[in-house]
Amino acid sequence: MTRSAAYQALDGGLLLVRVGLGMMFVMFHGGPKLFGGPEVWSRVGMAMAALGIHAVPAFWGLMAACAEFFGGLCLLLGFFTRPAALFLAITMTVAATMHLSRGDGIGVASHAIEDGIMFAALLLIGPGRYSLDHTF
Repeated sequence: MTRSAAYQALDGGLLLVRVGLGMMFVMFHGGPKLFGGPEVWSRVGMAMAALGIHAVPAFWGLMAACAEFFGGLCLLLGFFTRPAALFLAITMTVAATMHLSRGDGIGVASHAIEDGIMFAALLLIGPGRYSLDHTF
């Protein structure tokens, strides 16, 4: 494989990861939380209790919903990819910590851990050539 073909494969792989994760977070994670309203935000924000933060759970839930929805949208487009990946990695760290502190075990926390690893990797690697970040 030539160096050029290897870079095309890398950029194509990054596109696949970004679009796949972005779509899932917009449609199935962030969207339902964001449009669920204050009751859902409060429930989601209770995860901060695992970090010893008990105040204003609705605010924290809204922040998580925004990170998942708008962060997913940014990943999908490859726009502000690194900041979006950072906020999503932080959100997944809180989710994994919450599951582990509740005694749910690694099997339940694994989804958040796996997503967090992918977001951390995107933070380090960047969006690739097929992105709005690269275009601008």
